[in-house]
Amino acid sequence: MDRIMGRGLRFYGCHGVLEEEQIKPQPFEVDFDLYLDLSGAGQSDDLQQTVNYDEVFQAVQQVVENEHYQLLEALAERLARVLLTKFAIEAVELTVYKPQAPVAGDFKYFAVKIRRFRQDISCPE
Repeated sequence: MDRIMGRGLRFYGCHGVLEEEQIKPQPFEVDFDLYLDLSGAGQSDDLQQTVNYDEVFQAVQQVVENEHYQLLEALAERLARVLLTKFAIEAVELTVYKPQAPVAGDFKYFAVKIRRFRQDISCPE
């Protein structure tokens, strides 16, 4: 299956278990792979035959910056559902990174990676 990849989408949002995390925006990063057949777009050179990168970016930005979740798992699940319902894709794999997680110690980030398929979405939004 073909895929469109996005890497290092950066946003600020209020996600976390601690009260401070729910009030003060902190950085999040998202990587995604959208799985779909790209042969039509490759042959026609027509944007209507594929997924518009800007629209994907805006959809991810809307969720990360305007919705609030305690867990990265819930944020990732919501992002997958939005992408699968909004775009003509068969599957999505995404990673949500939290580089400033409230963990005592030296680390680069904590992250959650999930893969969801169109058939996983049982009902429309």
